[in-house]
Amino acid sequence: MNYKKITEQSSNYDSLEKMSVLELLEGINNEDKTVPLAVEKCIPAIEQFVTAALERMKKGGRLFYIGAGTSGRLGIVDASECPPTFGVDHGVVIGLMAGGDKAMRKAVEFAEDDTQQGWKDLLEHDINGNDTLVGIAASGTTPYVIGALETANKNGILTAGITCNPQSPLSQTAQHPIVPVVGPEFVTGSTRMKSGTAQKLVLNMISTSLMIGLGRVKGNKMVDMQLSNNKLVDRGIRMIMDEISVDTETAEKLLNEHGSVRKAVEAYQKPK
Repeated sequence: MNYKKITEQSSNYDSLEKMSVLELLEGINNEDKTVPLAVEKCIPAIEQFVTAALERMKKGGRLFYIGAGTSGRLGIVDASECPPTFGVDHGVVIGLMAGGDKAMRKAVEFAEDDTQQGWKDLLEHDINGNDTLVGIAASGTTPYVIGALETANKNGILTAGITCNPQSPLSQTAQHPIVPVVGPEFVTGSTRMKSGTAQKLVLNMISTSLMIGLGRVKGNKMVDMQLSNNKLVDRGIRMIMDEISVDTETAEKLLNEHGSVRKAVEAYQKPK
């Protein structure tokens, strides 16, 4: 390795075990404040990637996230939240991680070190040239992720890589490297902290802007959200009331009849 991983550099703080709880919390918070500024510097790179991915998704392409450990879990979380939030099918945004679903709760030893398994996992979902792949690895060196991106590149798949280490193998492999440089972690090497926060922010930006681009938001409302609990039903009723100026009873009736805010509003506004 001919470069130094910023994510592995020694913390700006020392003797953590001697700090008071308040000192620990303030130190962590001070470090966290730097993360949005690091992500802000990546906006041009994120814009280029989202623009390219949106073009493919408008033609029916899918978005894949792939990672290991915290990075993999963050991808799966983002993917799993797209259907309830935006009403897309579960197969539109797919999150995969080294070790499979069981690794969400418990680490699978050495799963991330297999350079071939990432692509094998993607093939189970019939990934093809219409699709987009985002590799997520704070270190930028995870073999499971890099191997998948290398093969994806050879197969005409659009690729991006989210890493917190510039000049890392992932940033050099991805067609669209997104590299928020957050610096050393509060606990040296604990990339679930600032690096994980940066990755989460970037994933929020990618998926939300893509879903808006695909027409899944109207105004500022999640008009296609799945009505999977009472809170969301109540939100849907209020959204309908605001949009077409009807009372609660009418809005609830429309929502129950049509199943989504968008369909309820369109049905009401349709010429009789």
